[in-house]
Amino acid sequence: MIGIVAVSHSARLGEAALELALQMVQGGGVRVQVAAGAGTEPDGTPILGTDAVAVAAAIDDLAADCDGVLVLMDLGSAVLSAELALELRMSDVPVRLAPAPFVEGLLAAVVSAAAGGTLDAVGAEAAAALGAKTGQLGAEPAAADVDPVSHDGTEAHSRRVLVRNPLGIHARPAALIAEASAGAEVRLRRLPDGPEASAASLSRLLVLGARQGDEIELSAHGADADAALDRLAALFDDGFGEGTAAVEVPVGAVVEGSVADAADDVPAASAPIPSGAVLRGRGVSPGRAVAPVRHLAPALPEPDPTEVIPTAERAAEASAIEWASVAVADQLRSRTVQATGETRAILDASRLLASDPELVSEATALVRSKGRSAARAVWETAGAHERGLTALGGRMAERAADIRDVRDRIIAEILQVDLPGLPESDEPFVLVATDLAPADTAALEGGACVALVTEQGGPTSHTAIIARSLGLPAVVGAIGASGIDDAAMLLVDGDRGTVEVDPPESRIAEARADAVVVPFDGVGELADGHRVPLLANVGGAADAETAAAAGAEGVGLFRTEFCFLDRVDAPTVDEQVAAYRGVLAAFAGRKVVVRTLDAGSDKPLPFANSDAEDNPALGVRGLRIARRSPQLLDDQLRALALAAAAESAQVEVMAPMVATVEEAGDFAARAHAAGIDRVGIMIETPSAALLAAELFEIVDFVSLGTNDLAQYTLAADRLLSELGDLNDPWQPAVLRLIGMVGEAGRAARKPVGVCGEAGGDPALAPVLVGLGVTTVSMTSRSLGRVAAALRTASMEECVAAARAACGAATAHEARDAASAVLLDGHPA
Repeated sequence: MIGIVAVSHSARLGEAALELALQMVQGGGVRVQVAAGAGTEPDGTPILGTDAVAVAAAIDDLAADCDGVLVLMDLGSAVLSAELALELRMSDVPVRLAPAPFVEGLLAAVVSAAAGGTLDAVGAEAAAALGAKTGQLGAEPAAADVDPVSHDGTEAHSRRVLVRNPLGIHARPAALIAEASAGAEVRLRRLPDGPEASAASLSRLLVLGARQGDEIELSAHGADADAALDRLAALFDDGFGEGTAAVEVPVGAVVEGSVADAADDVPAASAPIPSGAVLRGRGVSPGRAVAPVRHLAPALPEPDPTEVIPTAERAAEASAIEWASVAVADQLRSRTVQATGETRAILDASRLLASDPELVSEATALVRSKGRSAARAVWETAGAHERGLTALGGRMAERAADIRDVRDRIIAEILQVDLPGLPESDEPFVLVATDLAPADTAALEGGACVALVTEQGGPTSHTAIIARSLGLPAVVGAIGASGIDDAAMLLVDGDRGTVEVDPPESRIAEARADAVVVPFDGVGELADGHRVPLLANVGGAADAETAAAAGAEGVGLFRTEFCFLDRVDAPTVDEQVAAYRGVLAAFAGRKVVVRTLDAGSDKPLPFANSDAEDNPALGVRGLRIARRSPQLLDDQLRALALAAAAESAQVEVMAPMVATVEEAGDFAARAHAAGIDRVGIMIETPSAALLAAELFEIVDFVSLGTNDLAQYTLAADRLLSELGDLNDPWQPAVLRLIGMVGEAGRAARKPVGVCGEAGGDPALAPVLVGLGVTTVSMTSRSLGRVAAALRTASMEECVAAARAACGAATAHEARDAASAVLLDGHPA
């Protein structure tokens, strides 16, 4: 085994580079040590620099288990520390200092070491990583990047495949190709006349430059050649788990979008979006808001690429970059001091990015060696970093907006111009942008912006995280949003992930009523004093903190899959424990109902259900994933038990998508075996509602997911806006099923909760209580309005309203019948 030491001036940079590298080797099998920074200031601030003693210690630590150690360094002065470390070390393991680009070299070295490469081979892979970078930038690779051909002389087996995933062969697919080719000597060639590369070489696979739609010829030698080709062909056909659909912007009224689609190049200007259109993206921050659109001002223009700085002026020009980065870091530091929670952490990360020694050193090197202007050098360097993050996909791709923001801020400082930013308005508006930088998103606090819509970004992007912390409804990945007319009125639904352009007046009035935040005093009760605890729906620690601040009496639905969206590998038990504890800590001593992974349908997770299904809403989703991956469920249950033991919240765990008594029994047994005391299930299928009495013999509580219950009862996809009238919890068929569950709960004397969208409807809440619901869970913004509605009705009136609604023939009649009873104030 070959060990690797990463020497960096910045602890954050070293840890981030290692995180990226380890994502490439899902199976592990490689030892890496990070020797970064030069200690900390008395206030805990990291000190930039390197420590030869720390480097030597890292080498010695790896020596016992490794046959050799490769050392990679970020900046020139780190080389001095690495060389001194060779004299200070106590071990005699072979050590090689690698002349490789730090981040790219570390990625290539980790993949090569995990594949069992020798010290020479791992070092060569790291050095060759520069060729991948120059290839991506359009430069000619160095002569050393030539990939020699060597095989055992046997006849070659060949096959042709098509690159189907949107981002082509970037780092993660390259790592999968290298892993799948084990046991055979495999080469890839981009047709018709592109370059060729060994499947075992991460860096040379990147130099192929294979994009979606390219045809690749695979050739293999060795005893395992056919099997290796089968494995590789399956990877290509599956799109490497990233999807295979191309980006398309329909001309019709409904525009579909996805995070994966938005990750690639987006047109500078989208086609005009007509009035009445509904754009679909991903809702990342709940709530609804309606207001006129305002577009984010465009970024700074690209600096002149033809300007050449005279040699005598280059030193001064390079220093302008250094001073500008310091000034921008100071600006962001002042914003950081005023922020709190995750927003503060994100802005602090942007501050460190502005003074990133690698970004600054690469940009100044361009000025000194090529004569680029300071502004142009920053533009080109940031562009290379941005492309590298985008190619890695997932969470890293969502950080591209942070790079662009820091780039523009440094350039504006260099040129002494104002930075284009947020529109100024005293009236409420919906902000639409291609993407948003953390500093811009954080600046929205206390302003007139009522909702966010972006064409790019994902659920873990900084835009999404800060939007949730500010309580702003947000939809990301809404392809075509930049084509919305400046005069349009938008209705943004952060729960459904929809953006309605110029909706009818009735929809506008309804949304405006929903947008009014009514304070909640923390006690849910009826007019006669009957207690109805009001809980919150959350997707992570930031949501939980917001809900606790809003007075929620607990959590009725913790969507655990929101912690792991866009991951390609399953989180470890320790990672899960850390994520869960962040939510539990916000509700010490109070109830937190946790839903196990509800992956599938509109929330696919590559490590759980990456395969395509004709009817995903009816397929392997929710609890059904345990049929394929029982260990995934058992690990989650164990992590939840450990998190519960470490915190004081009252943890209850429930399974989604239960349809039979056998499924409920198996889940309860697994949960109890993991150490969880209170176990429940979601009632989302009509079969579960019809079997409620039998299910209560097994579980301690149930919670109604009204969104899916309506979908399955009315056989109407809840993601299709044109079927919105069918996906209505006021439909009498849905209400009658809820009533059956409530009746079974009363008979068993066990709790019945509602955690679907219906829980936040003030008009429906009294009806739900009348049907037998004992707790109601909703978005934090709805707590006050639902509490106010419940305090106007007694239990007797709630039961009468429920009876009237269930007796109606249509959803409209059900709503009117219930309203008549509640407004009259007397049971019918």
